[in-house]
Amino acid sequence: MPMESVGKSHPRIDALGKVTGSTEYSGDRNLPGMLHMKTVMAERPHARVLDIRIEKALAVPGVLAIYTAKDVPINEYGLQIPDQPVLCGPGASKPYTDIVRFVGDQVAVVVAESEVQAAEAMKLIEVDYEDLPLLTDPVDAMRPDAPLLHPDRGDSNVCVHYKIRKGNVEDAFAKADVIIEGEYRTPVQEHAYLQPEAGLGYIDEEGRIVIESAGQWTNADRKEVAHALNVPEEQVRIIYPAIGGAFGGREDLSVQIVLALAVMKLKRPVKIIWSRRESMIGHGKRHAVLLRAKWAATKDGKLVAIENELIGDGGAYMYTTNKVLGNAAITSSGPYAVENVKTDVYGVYTNNVPGAAFRGFGAPQALFMAESQMNKLAEKLGMDPVELRLKNALRAGDTLGVGTPVPTPVSVVECIEAARDSFKWKKQTKKKNKKQGAIAKGSGFAAGFKNVGFSFGYKENCWAKVEIHGNGKIERVVLHHAGAEVGQGFQTVMTQMAAHVLGISTELVEMRTSDSATQGNPGSASASRLTFMAGNSVKGAAEAALEKWKAEERPAIAEFQYFAPPTTPMDKETGYSMPNFQYAYVAQAVDVEVDTETGHVRVKRIVSADDVGTAINPDLVVAQIEGAVVQAHGYAVMEEFKTKDGRVLTDQFSTYLLPTILDIPEKMESVLVEVPDPNGPWGARGMGELPYLPVAPAIAAAIHDATGVWISEFPFTPERVLRALGKIK
Repeated sequence: MPMESVGKSHPRIDALGKVTGSTEYSGDRNLPGMLHMKTVMAERPHARVLDIRIEKALAVPGVLAIYTAKDVPINEYGLQIPDQPVLCGPGASKPYTDIVRFVGDQVAVVVAESEVQAAEAMKLIEVDYEDLPLLTDPVDAMRPDAPLLHPDRGDSNVCVHYKIRKGNVEDAFAKADVIIEGEYRTPVQEHAYLQPEAGLGYIDEEGRIVIESAGQWTNADRKEVAHALNVPEEQVRIIYPAIGGAFGGREDLSVQIVLALAVMKLKRPVKIIWSRRESMIGHGKRHAVLLRAKWAATKDGKLVAIENELIGDGGAYMYTTNKVLGNAAITSSGPYAVENVKTDVYGVYTNNVPGAAFRGFGAPQALFMAESQMNKLAEKLGMDPVELRLKNALRAGDTLGVGTPVPTPVSVVECIEAARDSFKWKKQTKKKNKKQGAIAKGSGFAAGFKNVGFSFGYKENCWAKVEIHGNGKIERVVLHHAGAEVGQGFQTVMTQMAAHVLGISTELVEMRTSDSATQGNPGSASASRLTFMAGNSVKGAAEAALEKWKAEERPAIAEFQYFAPPTTPMDKETGYSMPNFQYAYVAQAVDVEVDTETGHVRVKRIVSADDVGTAINPDLVVAQIEGAVVQAHGYAVMEEFKTKDGRVLTDQFSTYLLPTILDIPEKMESVLVEVPDPNGPWGARGMGELPYLPVAPAIAAAIHDATGVWISEFPFTPERVLRALGKIK
């Protein structure tokens, strides 16, 4: 009888190595004759590099080389557009690359026989700067007279502008019974992955430059490295060792290009590990966003008009600002059907640390605004916030703000009902006194949705290869897939899928992953896409290999490239588009306690109902939900990334406070809603970002339920709560 693996909670295939310490991460890798690299960062937010003097540093024993901008063949890179210098300084091949635009811009790298020697030499490098006008507020940066941070890229610091125009909002507002206006601010967030940026570079037996470093998309990394070095892509090989967390923060490059540069020039292995401080100031963060909203409804609770404006702080370089804010535009009206929508979304260059991909990818910011607006509308109307959501929730046949039908199946109603029922939600229609001494208790509700897969016209695809070995029976299966295992359990789930198709034990499947020299394009480990995209490619490859096996082909080997349903870009003036081929849905309810004397917010319980389509590995799904909730709880309640004049003040974990086991919600309940997606492998849809999305607005609603005050900016630190309560200025 064939074995079934899909739907079963198999143990992680990488668990033993990780818990015993035998698994190697980038920083663990060593080779004979290896050199060590250190990075000189600008440490200033906006300046022209006038001169770099390296003579004293070169004289340090053991120093082999110091590289500056003039040594980089094509001194530019960037995941979306090449607007960032590899090294900032004079003498480069590209204009405007002598300017540093944030504190983490790299100015020089030192290569020495030992890490100590490289660190000593780094201190002796002398850099002359001419400070330039500083822009740290995106609203100021949008002004026509603001100094341009990228004068070669247009006459404005606005690098992104999306418009959505649906219906007639003016007429709808004029006829509405209730209008709620609000202004919100969402903060920067540090990815705080445990493994800092690190890498090992060397020349392999075929003469290729090999970079072993954590990332999220091998092929994209290879393309950027090859471009900067001005070599064919085939001359660069990207390998991912074990990856200690990513959350979007490894989509953009950090150490890879300078490592490859040193290897290309010195022909020796080179290793680098950033300090935690270098990591904190050197990689991108979640975008801070200013959000303004005006929403209208009828007296019976039907949404009739939405007008939004979002201004995202893109920081010094594009990174994925265009894509993040595109997603924010889509989700800014929430998972609701509205006939009249007017939205403007801006991304703006500043001298802050760049805004980058981060779990949720623009949706947490947009949904904080949207769900807060829904909760305020419910209060104004005297309606229960759950009933208001059910009245307006997207259903099959409804159109999104961009004017096209929402892809089916649409399961936001199922998620709202599942969260409501599991939480045993009590209707809220009138304010009640819920204070017991200094402790005020309250409950809150929020919902959300997000795309699965790449958007806006990208030809979304994913590659896999399966080999079946044996004689009379299958003895061994080799599964090739370059998708990044960033901690989510990807390799385990792909092994289960291959075993399920072939009717064998997962123990017979060997997973070979993340090597650009031997594997096709996997796409990124982002956009909640890998289970869906890689699952379809693995399923296709396994089915094709099985057909060859049944035809007596030994070994039976098949490759398969899966292409998702097409999408279309947004119209520049109206936003009209089919931006995504599928969405996933979530709803959450929370209980909080607010200490009105100290301002501390304690999340007592949170229920998260997530539509996963089909749970391929239920235990891993629950782990994703719990991890996302904890991370979003930190974002909402305590993580505060502080800067002053573009300089990072919270540049260590001692000052950037993360939730520990004593800080996280006391009780988390995961409800798996399974509405199968006909395009997903065995009905599965991606959900790694889903549980993150509504946490902040749900907590905000619960704080309001407890105290009667709305707080429109977070994290909900004691200071901010006490200020909202009027107890401090």
